[in-house]
Amino acid sequence: MNTPTLHDGMVVMPRDEFEELLERAAERGARHALADVGLDGPEAAHDIRELRSLLDAFNEAKKTAGLTIVKMLVTGLVMALLAGAFLKLKLFGGGQ
Repeated sequence: MNTPTLHDGMVVMPRDEFEELLERAAERGARHALADVGLDGPEAAHDIRELRSLLDAFNEAKKTAGLTIVKMLVTGLVMALLAGAFLKLKLFGGGQ
């Protein structure tokens, strides 16, 4: 392991040591971020899977609700057109 040196006011170190330092810092940062949101410890993987499952279910519910609204609007439009046609044709005693 080479000792970092100072060259023109900058610390110079071998590339592999620098990458190892970055990797350790990134891992420490990731652990800290997970701890901040309560996703550290032995149950973290289970919690993340459960959150993903809940998010998938929520997205599916939004999609289903949107499709249901469209279906209801189309059904209402068709029923209004049929009612108008029945009145126009004077069926069922309409338009007298």
